[in-house]
Amino acid sequence: MFETIPTSRPLTPLLDQIDSPADLRKLSKKELSTLVRELRAYMLYSVGQTGGHFGAGLGVIELTVALHYVFNTPEDRLVWDVGHQAYPHKILTGRRDALLTIRQENGISGFPKREESDYDTFGVGHSSTSIGAALGMALAARQLKTNRKAVAIIGDGAMSAGMAFEALNHAGDVEADMLVILNDNEMSISKPAGALSSSLARIWASKTYENLREGGRKVFSGLPSALELARKAEEHMKGMVAPGTIFEELGFNYIGPIDGHDIELLTQTLSNLKDRKGPQFLHVITKKGKGFEPAEGDPIGYHAINKVEPDPKPITEVAPPSLPKYSNIFGRWVCDAAEQDSRLVAITPAMKEGSDLIEFADSYPDRYFDVAIAEQHAVTLAAGMACDGLKPVVAIYSTFLQRAYDQLIHDVALQDLDVLFAIDRAGLVGEDGPTHAGAYDLSYLRCIPKMVVMAPSDEDECRKLLHTGYAYQGPAAVRYPRGTGRGVAIEPTLDTIEIGQSRTLHQGTSGIVICGFGRPTYDALLAAKTLDATLIDMRFVKPIDEQALLAHKEATLFVTVEENAIMGGAGSAVSEFLQSQGIATPVLHLGLPDRYEDHASHSAMLKRIGLDQAGILASIETKLASL
Repeated sequence: MFETIPTSRPLTPLLDQIDSPADLRKLSKKELSTLVRELRAYMLYSVGQTGGHFGAGLGVIELTVALHYVFNTPEDRLVWDVGHQAYPHKILTGRRDALLTIRQENGISGFPKREESDYDTFGVGHSSTSIGAALGMALAARQLKTNRKAVAIIGDGAMSAGMAFEALNHAGDVEADMLVILNDNEMSISKPAGALSSSLARIWASKTYENLREGGRKVFSGLPSALELARKAEEHMKGMVAPGTIFEELGFNYIGPIDGHDIELLTQTLSNLKDRKGPQFLHVITKKGKGFEPAEGDPIGYHAINKVEPDPKPITEVAPPSLPKYSNIFGRWVCDAAEQDSRLVAITPAMKEGSDLIEFADSYPDRYFDVAIAEQHAVTLAAGMACDGLKPVVAIYSTFLQRAYDQLIHDVALQDLDVLFAIDRAGLVGEDGPTHAGAYDLSYLRCIPKMVVMAPSDEDECRKLLHTGYAYQGPAAVRYPRGTGRGVAIEPTLDTIEIGQSRTLHQGTSGIVICGFGRPTYDALLAAKTLDATLIDMRFVKPIDEQALLAHKEATLFVTVEENAIMGGAGSAVSEFLQSQGIATPVLHLGLPDRYEDHASHSAMLKRIGLDQAGILASIETKLASL
């Protein structure tokens, strides 16, 4: 058991010999326990050097070793859900040293990525996709008549999503040859059922039991009623001592729960299940943060960590107070608004901490709804609540709202329901990369009829626009970025802003008009002052401030700045309006280019795409030179 994160590289002589799973499979079973210890030590060290997802990977080290030991990877397909737990997998698949670059610019991704390795069979970032993807691979193997195996590894949190159960239902229906492993880290579904369940799991996974099971099927094959009776008897016997009845009903052969940290039991069970026909379901119990005492005690706090500094410098001055994150601003506003309006309810798809609903959940437990990883349900739940007089606020990340787009249109906007979407992590998100970037929300929101779409440029504007959206009668969305603001003072009042009203931050005389949407507005201030341009904080993407644009119809150049895809984004709204008015002024659109941006720090990504202060100024100067 580790109590601190090592700051110097631990000795890992056995792990150092593993450059691929083929090397791992040369080890004896007795050596696997040593490898597990070394792998855990190395992961603690490497993540301490870089920061990154932490607890989930520590919890699946034994499972990862056992999977690569038993299955012929990469020919056999391992599909990891979400990818938070895939760090040990990356270490064992030729990326041991590269793990020291994880989530850094030009380094390896924090998630499985097909372009990165043949062992990363499916790219992920969002949860609950593993079973569907592995089922697709299993059916491809059947169609192509190969003996390739398909294994999905999914956590108990991800099992709460509808996609997981849709895939389970289909897999049972088509009797696919695949294995689903439920990594239950005791944070959701069930606790270990003790020695009895472990003993029975060994029996159910054994070849002897499978032979008896298949033999019974043959004997009763001519007597359908007897065969069904035997199946039901087996199912209910398992249901008395294990939580697997629902999976048996879906057509899976359920095994478990078993100890996910018993490497010998894991390899034995996986070996027995490897060549089984039909859908198999293995339930393993693990501990998030296993082997690191602080993480075992606080699995939520140690979901991810920052880089560990070995020799912190002594503090000689009093540090200035830290700025609030935009999520903190939302968390404070939703509590203040709830105090004023008893109709307010808050909904989140498993993002209580990330969206900063902790205080709200404690203060208003009867008005707080965490629907787990079920974004579609979160939106439709809000719609149902709004139908009958409540005022739902859906706190959701931009990239996760994409998964509920149909519900956003059909269940909320089409019915003109009074729902506010507080959209966090809008724009680029740095080290988490393209899977978590909120690159498209302005594009996919502004084309929806009846939606009001807002993009605050600073902390005070964020609070005001949140309350503006809440006071609006109908569907509204406020999108705000990850991280902190600029230090703008936040008025504690619950004021609103007139719908569609912009504000001018800098008045210029050059004829250049810069329209800023959201966080990049202040980064355009350098260009505005340097070029004597007018800078408008547009605030609203829909409805756009038409009067402000018409007031500058004699401008020589319009520039739009947003941290959203240029295609169909806020800048497009400006061009569409100018064209509708017959205004032929040139327009320069600055935003996210038509490509996926690889992970790096947020500042490095902005510099790369020319959306930092210097880049905005340079782009405008280049455009002016071409006119």
